[in-house]
Amino acid sequence: MSSNFTVIYDACVLYPAPLRDFLMRLAMTDLYRARWTDTIHDEWMRNVLKNRPDLKPEELERTRDLMNLHVRDSLVTGFEHLISAVNLPDSNDRHVVAAAIHGGASLIVTFNLKDFPPDSLNCANLVAQHPDDFILDLLDLNPARVCEAAANHRRSLKNPPKTADEYLDTLLRQGLTQTVSLLRTWKAAI
Repeated sequence: MSSNFTVIYDACVLYPAPLRDFLMRLAMTDLYRARWTDTIHDEWMRNVLKNRPDLKPEELERTRDLMNLHVRDSLVTGFEHLISAVNLPDSNDRHVVAAAIHGGASLIVTFNLKDFPPDSLNCANLVAQHPDDFILDLLDLNPARVCEAAANHRRSLKNPPKTADEYLDTLLRQGLTQTVSLLRTWKAAI
């Protein structure tokens, strides 16, 4: 059964490949609906290419296409008319809130909580949440499905493959301290 709870991913949580891949696996559990925009895609891809000149744009375009293909109804369009009505400390983040409103999201998953202050989001019934807190809430809701998503993600890693401990250390480097602490208790399932 699919959930109606909808979140929008900010570009910063899609930038690091290990976190992006785990969030995609979680999105496919149907515990929630994950959404994003082409503008969000453009932002994370631009930053990856800036910091990783060894990667080819075509490789990231393939990742974008796979994300859009595998996470049902993920791409939010037609939100641009709302951007000018959004008031945030950094005007470059207004598109995320506009897309969240238009896409029916109630949560923005982001590392940049200061860029999405509660006072600016309350009128739209939105909340910004750190990915560690978001995943921890999912673990509280349905630990078996989160562990299954983590296990599927770990098994997909081939170059190089990772043990459960190595995989959890990778998630820890993504800033998922609480999540990893809890997942270590279920390491055998991962």
